[in-house]
Amino acid sequence: MTVAEVATRMRVSKMTVYRLLHGGEVPAVRVGRSFRVREEDVDEYLRKSFYDAG
Repeated sequence: MTVAEVATRMRVSKMTVYRLLHGGEVPAVRVGRSFRVREEDVDEYLRKSFYDAG
């Protein structure tokens, strides 16, 4: 997935996705000047970031 696709899926800005990538919280592969992220890695990050608010 591209950074824009990840941002849309997570409902955050592209800058937030770049912060997650540069911080190592979401693994990515660099292709030229752009990043590619596996869909499974996005799902895993979202699964881990849920917490019980009640």
